[in-house]
Amino acid sequence: MFDFIVIGAGGVGSAALFHLASRGARVLGLDRFPPGHDRGSSHGRTRIIRQAYYEHPDYVPLLFRAYELWTELGQRIGRPLLHEIGLLQAGPTESGVLAGVRRSAAQHRLNIDELSATELVRRFPGFQVPDGWSGLFERRAGYLDVEDCVVAHLEEAQRQGAELQTGITVKGWRDVAGGIEVTTDTGEFRARGLIVTAGPWAAQLLTDLSIPLVVRRKLQYWYPASPIYRAEQNCPAFLFDAPEGIFYGLPQVDDSGSNGDGLKVAEHTGGQQVTDPLNVDRTFDQADNARVEMFLANYLPGVDRRLLRHSVCMYTLTTDEHFIVDRHPSDPRIVFAAGLSGHGFKFTCVLGEALSDLATNGTTALPIGFLSAARFGS
Repeated sequence: MFDFIVIGAGGVGSAALFHLASRGARVLGLDRFPPGHDRGSSHGRTRIIRQAYYEHPDYVPLLFRAYELWTELGQRIGRPLLHEIGLLQAGPTESGVLAGVRRSAAQHRLNIDELSATELVRRFPGFQVPDGWSGLFERRAGYLDVEDCVVAHLEEAQRQGAELQTGITVKGWRDVAGGIEVTTDTGEFRARGLIVTAGPWAAQLLTDLSIPLVVRRKLQYWYPASPIYRAEQNCPAFLFDAPEGIFYGLPQVDDSGSNGDGLKVAEHTGGQQVTDPLNVDRTFDQADNARVEMFLANYLPGVDRRLLRHSVCMYTLTTDEHFIVDRHPSDPRIVFAAGLSGHGFKFTCVLGEALSDLATNGTTALPIGFLSAARFGS
């Protein structure tokens, strides 16, 4: 009998395991894949982290805590996981992204630099934008080493006594005397409480809640990076709210002097719907790549177009594209996070802490009320 079982040991699940184990709980993590895998939503070498959050100002206090937790985790493992290289966000002056950034920055007194189109190109010569565009530069933004973050949480959790079993498929769970029994393809496990952090598989495991979740396939691409597109040459991460869609990327972040991973770029909008996350199409997508290369031609014209590699991940989207973090309405022993909607990895450390609070105390002081499942009538 465990105190808690965590289903899914990716971004949020690995953090929940760490926080629960750190509090002395006897906790078991179950996952179909090995630590730091590339089968879900928590991979791709780098993920952007930012504070002036255009999606909604209510996320910002959670980001303040996330910055603290990522810093603490880096200190535990002896190397940083969060790198503040800055983020350039650009678009038509009154675009939705820029308006949202300004709103969050004003409400939470965050420092951002306002740049005209001319100032943007002068400061960051690797980019070009039309007249009538503006840029917002956030100095404290940057990136996380995404797979390393997951592995660090899992390793630190195990050092605190957590147990992790991979290569296991969860079939479901049921009430038993004194707890919950989780059924898998290798046997049954029992615990007092359950944390569900299953990413693209959340809808399959939370069917009784009838929460609308859509999974979309997303591709990321890496191109050779000339010095102008390298982090050590002060090239920032970037997110553009263009008429063609919202695109984002990161400069080359190693300092090896070779092409390394190269410059990373992807489209945040769009994506094909996935019906079976286990068998998502991971082949090269010519149409998707053509959109990304059109973006590069228009706004990052100096990028070499010899594609180094591509990777596929999945977005699990709610209808309003905000997360769901809550207790199960009919069984308070079960807590869950779902629908991170393509912008959740930066929060995984603090969402793991919130789920640990909910599991152990039934409540949390973290401001997650706006992420309740109640907004869907669940």
